[in-house]
Parts: sequence; C-alpha cells; structure tokens
Amino acid sequence: MRVIVLACSSLLLAACATTPQGTAPAPQPVLGPVTPRPVPTMAPPPPPIAGFRVPQIMRGAGLDGVVREHAASLQRQFGSPRLDVAEGDMRKLQFASEACVLDIYLYPLRPEAEPVATWLEARRASDGAEVDLLSCMQALRRSGE
Repeated sequence: MRVIVLACSSLLLAACATTPQGTAPAPQPVLGPVTPRPVPTMAPPPPPIAGFRVPQIMRGAGLDGVVREHAASLQRQFGSPRLDVAEGDMRKLQFASEACVLDIYLYPLRPEAEPVATWLEARRASDGAEVDLLSCMQALRRSGE
C-alpha cells in the first residue's frame, strides 16, 4: 500500500515540475553604460535658532488691544501690576483686584524682540476658581481708572 501511495505522490509531483517544451526565454535587452542624471539641489533650510521657540498666541473675541501688546501698553490699561516676573525671555504680569486676578504672559515673537502678550488667564481672587476672562479684564480696567 505504501508503495502505491509513494508512486502516486511521485507522479503528482513530477506533473507539477514539468516545463513546457519549445518555448525559449525572452531575450534580455542589452543595456549600455548608465549615466547618472544630475540631482536637483535645493538650498539648505535656515539653521534653527538655538533656544528659541515661537510662542502660541491666544485668540478670541475681545482680546484685541491686549494680545500682542507690550508691557507698557498693558500697564496703561490695567494699572501697576501686582507681580512682574521675568524668567529667560518670558515675562509674566499679574494684575489683581477684589474681583479677580489676571495673569498675562509675554513672550518675544522672534529672537531678540521685546516680549508681547501671548496668553492670558483669569481667576477669582478669593479661591482661585477660573472666571470669565473678558469680565475680569473689564473689572480691572475700571479699577485702574
């Protein structure tokens, strides 16, 4: 029985391995010497400025006249800051009243530029809970007058 199974298996394998007779392989094209094409060159990107990151700028209705303003302009609007803290190229001005505390973060928009307001946060003076930013700005403007 084993002999018959082996014989049948051999025949099946032989049938799969046969190649058609009379067909020649397709001729391969003759290639000449390869001449490299010039690669287009591009100007290298400008080198990154070490230590400088472009700041995220807050956007929203009612922020005109505050965002992108210098410290002197902010002090004219809100009075003397309770805190004026500088760290590296960042500056934080904090204005406060009984109603709220307004933190304004100033960063330069390009290297060696004067910092401008890029981000604002407002909270209640009593417990630090977040308050409406525009209402806080309005309250501080009135108390600074």
